[in-house]
Amino acid sequence: MVKIKKNSKYKSIGEVAKILNLVNNKKSSLSTHTIRFWEKEFKQVKPKFFFGKRRYYDDASIDILKKIKYLLKVKGMTLKGAKKVLNEGDSDIDELYNTSIRQRNYIKSKINNIKNILKILEDKNG
Repeated sequence: MVKIKKNSKYKSIGEVAKILNLVNNKKSSLSTHTIRFWEKEFKQVKPKFFFGKRRYYDDASIDILKKIKYLLKVKGMTLKGAKKVLNEGDSDIDELYNTSIRQRNYIKSKINNIKNILKILEDKNG
């Protein structure tokens, strides 16, 4: 039997759902079913099965899932369109996805800077 360590290169489906921020807002629970659905729809996603039917994902699969989420949720593409982009191996998607991450991180850092400034001002005036 194969043992999975906490710092393993493999992540459980729950851990991947957290990484992808796939949350059912109504139930405040992780949407692991979305990952299982994408796994059926996109042949590029290939989890490993350990401990019977438990799915574990490596970094390559997680990266593909991130791109799928980006294409479907951020870009608003259809399943058919996202499949076409991934099947063509379009390097533009890598560039768009990485640019999107950089922009999001930049915006988050600016928001944190503003929060810090507001806190300082509150402390001075408080």
